[in-house]
Amino acid sequence: MKKALLILSMLFISMSYGQEIKQVPQINVSGEGKVKVVPDQASIAVTVETKGNNAKDVKKQNDEKIEAVLKFIKKMNLAPADYKTQRVSLNPQYDYEKKKHSYNATQTIEILLKDLSKYDELMEGLVDEGINRIDNVTFQSSKLAQHQSEARKLAMKEAKLKAEDYVSVLGQKIGRAMTISDNSQTYFPQPMYATMKTMEMSDTRAPRETLAIGEINITANVTVSFILE
Repeated sequence: MKKALLILSMLFISMSYGQEIKQVPQINVSGEGKVKVVPDQASIAVTVETKGNNAKDVKKQNDEKIEAVLKFIKKMNLAPADYKTQRVSLNPQYDYEKKKHSYNATQTIEILLKDLSKYDELMEGLVDEGINRIDNVTFQSSKLAQHQSEARKLAMKEAKLKAEDYVSVLGQKIGRAMTISDNSQTYFPQPMYATMKTMEMSDTRAPRETLAIGEINITANVTVSFILE
């Protein structure tokens, strides 16, 4: 009997506490922080694709081209950690009209280019050495964590400003924050799909410019509950 009374008492206290929390005047607002950054590096995925009727020959030709590509990348003085083989495949293909088999070999290399001034030289050399497919070029920032932190602070400032605007007409003030929810989505750099070759400039002595880098947006979103005073 005493145990049952103890449980009932605890439930009553918990319910009373929950009701008390719900009765605390508060305001819920959202805030967004956005930082625009000029990217300083790019992730580049390029592929050598080889086709033929003999699997062994197709694979050998593909390997030879990849070997030449890797030698060129090393000549560009890229750090070994900044490039890697991403994918290798050798697939049979069947032509139902001709009733013949063929083979398609691909090898994809992912390159992190930390000096965008080398972009044109790198891409032109890759094509010359055998790259025949540019899968994507993705612009990034080497200071992503720093910019994300700045975006989060801006989001909180906006949320606080919103709350102050709402309650100012009521003659009230906002107190401490009760809850903070981070609604930010994981940042994924947007790829720029590149063409294989750019148009030749009339003056070959002039520096080539084939990129419009622009800016990338790093965004943070929060929801904050403030106590009303």
